[in-house]
Amino acid sequence: MRVDKGANAGTIDALHADGKKVICYVDSGAWEDYRPDASLFPRQVIGNSTGWSGERWLDIRRSAWPASEPLIAARFDLAARSHCDGVEPDQNNPWGNNPGFSISLADQKAWYLHVAALAHARGLSVGQKNGIETTDADTVAAFDWNLNEECNMYQECGVLREYTAADKAVFQVEYVDEGMRAADFCPADNSANFDGLLKYRELGSWRHACR
Repeated sequence: MRVDKGANAGTIDALHADGKKVICYVDSGAWEDYRPDASLFPRQVIGNSTGWSGERWLDIRRSAWPASEPLIAARFDLAARSHCDGVEPDQNNPWGNNPGFSISLADQKAWYLHVAALAHARGLSVGQKNGIETTDADTVAAFDWNLNEECNMYQECGVLREYTAADKAVFQVEYVDEGMRAADFCPADNSANFDGLLKYRELGSWRHACR
């Protein structure tokens, strides 16, 4: 079954016809008021704002999984039905971000690992998006690649070498809006064998690739 509705109907098939792999964005750790499934999430699992308009952290503690995990799994089902090759699951790192729940680092890691399992159960490639404090041998083994924002800005890229040591790609992004220039981080990304990009935060088409 292919999903044929919406503004991007047919886009995935067109990209495949052009020989490209398609990674689909899935918000697996946050509730967004503009998504078609927004009304299905119980109020008790919706926390504080993530800082993005209309988006709030979800309670990702295992005790809350019965209420929201099936809804997140349904998003992965949609990605598979849409013929996505993989998924970029976002906002799984509430630890230290005032989500409105007492979420521990262990809670966060358990959710990351579960997200990876949800994707793989559907034949999807999956990357660890941010959550650099949760990067260890377990998450490196569970995910197929890593997508990091601003590890150079915050001087915390070193742990991501565990991915490249495991022969897994690291896609790394810095932002012009934060005052970063290609010369500030591209030599380091290239040396670490990361695929580095410089972009604007609104994530338009403009980018400067480090290599």
